[in-house]
Amino acid sequence: MITRLSALSFSRRTLLLAASIAASGALFASIVAPLPVQAADGPREGGEITFLIDSLGDTWIPNNSAISSFQGHIWGHFADKLIYVDADGKVSPWIAEKWEQNDTATEFTLHLKSGVTFSDGEPLDAKAVVANLNIWYAGRKNEGINPIGLFPKTYDRAEAIDASTVKVFFKKPTLGFIPTLGYHGSILISPKTIAQPANVQADLGKTSGSGPYVVESWKEGDHVTLVKRKDYNWGPAAVGQTGPAHLDSITYKIVSEPSLRVASVQSGQADVAYNASPQELKSLKEEGFTVATPRYLGFVNGWAVNTKLPPYDDVKVRQALQAGINRQEIIDTVYTPDWKLATSFIQSNVPGATDHSDLLAYNPEKAEKLLDEAGWVKGADGIRVKDGKPLELALHSNPYLATSKSVDELIAQQLGKIGWKVTIRAYDVVTFGEKVKFGGPAIPAYEVTRSFIDAGTVASILTNANNGENWFALDERDTTLNALRDKIAGAGTVEERKPLLDNLQKYVLEQGYFIPRTQIVQRIYVQSPNLKGEVYNGVAYASYYTAYLAK
Repeated sequence: MITRLSALSFSRRTLLLAASIAASGALFASIVAPLPVQAADGPREGGEITFLIDSLGDTWIPNNSAISSFQGHIWGHFADKLIYVDADGKVSPWIAEKWEQNDTATEFTLHLKSGVTFSDGEPLDAKAVVANLNIWYAGRKNEGINPIGLFPKTYDRAEAIDASTVKVFFKKPTLGFIPTLGYHGSILISPKTIAQPANVQADLGKTSGSGPYVVESWKEGDHVTLVKRKDYNWGPAAVGQTGPAHLDSITYKIVSEPSLRVASVQSGQADVAYNASPQELKSLKEEGFTVATPRYLGFVNGWAVNTKLPPYDDVKVRQALQAGINRQEIIDTVYTPDWKLATSFIQSNVPGATDHSDLLAYNPEKAEKLLDEAGWVKGADGIRVKDGKPLELALHSNPYLATSKSVDELIAQQLGKIGWKVTIRAYDVVTFGEKVKFGGPAIPAYEVTRSFIDAGTVASILTNANNGENWFALDERDTTLNALRDKIAGAGTVEERKPLLDNLQKYVLEQGYFIPRTQIVQRIYVQSPNLKGEVYNGVAYASYYTAYLAK
């Protein structure tokens, strides 16, 4: 789908892919805009930046943005949220200026800023918020519009009390409601857009948000160009700015090759390169480029294990898998000191995460013993066999994570020494989405790199309760896990929930349901030193709403 794409699509900066760097000597030819104007008492005003990215996902239906780490960059500039969550998980007001909840965390009242509008002119009032809450919860699945995966399954209804007040009701205590309003899928979209069928919503140019930028042009598989909304005046106070953005435009341009993205920033033909190789970061820092590796709030990078698929229906095989991975070697070989060892299946910066490093210690002798006990015998070729079948593991490298294939290759070597036969398959983003679906009969270990805001939402995701995602294909078979899920969901206070979350993390790791690899740095940014003032939020997205060009 192409919207307003013409010779003027890049009116401020024209980007042309070169057929060959060797032939052309450069990746892009640029038409450079006039220098931005220095404000009398603040950052420079004006200017355009180009952000090079390896993909933009496969659909622009807003409710699907919750599952695309690429599209979240655009939505974060194009749409607002009810609350803001910073890199430390701190919650603060945004479109919701304040809120209250009852003693049982089943009713919440949101008080909205006045004067906020969507780019189509519609007010962002209580009725608009109710429409968004309803679609986040239920979607319209028959049309291909999904619910937001991490939106609380305990949602009952929302009511517009008046133009600036919304009351939200839940069937059970839901402590995570307010933080989850800062999740990158919880984006506020005009009710006119929400009412449109899926094929219209998939046209980004016909979608109206209330953010500091609007879509000027876009082309599927090529680029999205955003331009400043001059009347914007409701940014989150936490970032130190509420009025219009400084930069005139942001162009997100797809360039699939990581080295080309980085080379373009080095040569001054682009401003930000996304998903650079970790091994390049030290030298880029030494050259004076800004490098950022923010950790998001969410799950660590690891595998959710399909317990219905033999031999992973055997707890000893899962435990052997847990003990057979040398996580320190992954850090030392593939990454840099910016990456941290996993201490649970939740990132250590998430409120409620606890340290269970002892359950993740590399212990190949323990792994070998467990496999022996489970009846897997090593053959002359080093591969273990049981009942005439080899011990196999098929890995599908995650295209959303640039280093995934390298990590898979290292783990394949580690597990090979214990007796596994590991195969690795790699697909692009679109093909991965089509072929690799969690819970499928051929997917023994599904790589997860999911962000979330509140740890209280995790238990219901792991099981199938209330249309949960049933990550381990357990259905209702594990009564211990189900009991923890229900107690966490029913907790009335954060203090009551803390020990339950600790028990959940310990149990999931002991059972080998989740196999952590490293704490996740999914978003790697290499940036021109001339670009200043960006801010990283709780799910590690860079916001250029506050950014400016120094020269």
